[in-house]
Amino acid sequence: MKNNMIIKNASQVVTCSGFKGKHGKEMSELHVIENGAVIIEKGIIQAIGKTDEVLKNIDESNYTIIDAKGKAVLPGFVDSHTHFVFGGYRAEEFGWRLRGDSYMDIMKRGGGIVNTVEATRGASKEELINLGKKRLDSMLSFGVTTVEGKSGYGLDCDTEIKQLEVMEELEKSHPIDIVKTYLGAHAVPKEYKGNEDAFIDDIIENVLPVVVERNLAEFCDVFCEKNVFSIEQSRKLLTSAKEMGMKLKLHADEIVRFGGSELAAELGAVSADHLLQASDEGIKAMAESGVVSTLLPCTAFSLKEEYARGRYMIDQNCAVALATDLNPGSCFTESIPLVFALATLYMHMTIEEAITALTINGAAAVGRADKIGSIDVGKKGDLVILEFPSYEFIPYHIGVSTVEKVIKDGIVVIDKAK
Repeated sequence: MKNNMIIKNASQVVTCSGFKGKHGKEMSELHVIENGAVIIEKGIIQAIGKTDEVLKNIDESNYTIIDAKGKAVLPGFVDSHTHFVFGGYRAEEFGWRLRGDSYMDIMKRGGGIVNTVEATRGASKEELINLGKKRLDSMLSFGVTTVEGKSGYGLDCDTEIKQLEVMEELEKSHPIDIVKTYLGAHAVPKEYKGNEDAFIDDIIENVLPVVVERNLAEFCDVFCEKNVFSIEQSRKLLTSAKEMGMKLKLHADEIVRFGGSELAAELGAVSADHLLQASDEGIKAMAESGVVSTLLPCTAFSLKEEYARGRYMIDQNCAVALATDLNPGSCFTESIPLVFALATLYMHMTIEEAITALTINGAAAVGRADKIGSIDVGKKGDLVILEFPSYEFIPYHIGVSTVEKVIKDGIVVIDKAK
């Protein structure tokens, strides 16, 4: 029957069991079941355990059967920070960076986010849907079953709404679940240069009410950074969004140590993201307040910057998530294998911590740890089956996807073995 599935004889069922984000030492607890089985009915996980025990009184004729002998089964990956809906590309900026131009230098030259804004404003909704679908297809092939997508390439009401509408349309037609984030304060548009306070006021008065009334986004985000939006401006925007019922995220402490992580803790944000320059005090505040620290190692890699202090954050009892930061400028990649490689080789995270960061903690970073991110009874049947017998092959096969099958809501949506 549709959405009814049994996966049996798996060398490992890596459950990542839990219903909230995991902090510190908890991130090493994967709860692996050897020779495991999972039963999914109507797209929801109904049972997990040893194959012989789980299937003892089950009539298998009512299910789609997958024999996963010699293969590891994990929760579908959650990519909790992306900007996948955009028009235009910025390949030339990659070359500029190779010649020594900094991210902020490129922004000052009229490149960076504002460059993509012009292309996205000029793109039709159909063009953005087609581009977005191709990117989602690629993410799905890497085992991503839930993705967060941000607006932020309009910087005006019409284009920001267009981006969110595109994500809304794609969620109806694509297997991947999309968590929508409004990032209207991603950069200062040319028409507001030098008058950033007025831009924040315009968002609060004219854009946020439309987003909320039409239920176009679950989260509000802001690029809290030197020469972009100040702590005071970020606090004003996010406080207003929170009062309107939105959950909060921050681009925080990416370029300079700026106090964004402390602000995230103060406001009770669900996550603070980037954090390359987060202070010891900010890290401690995030750990104590339960803010998920979402780290984006591919961005540091692309920009040739020092990585965020993932090892230190975990040792300070933070809940750390990992994500790709797919975007057209600083990080044009949706490669989950690259995220794993960089996190383990250069951010000093263990394999177990990296898996937690891309499953249950990724789910926590988008406020859905009660529904996805682990193989637990009552959660969605979103799973990946590796072509290898152990989760340890994920970073070991460096930069190459080990995902053989992707299961979404109890249905196989990717099968590379065919």
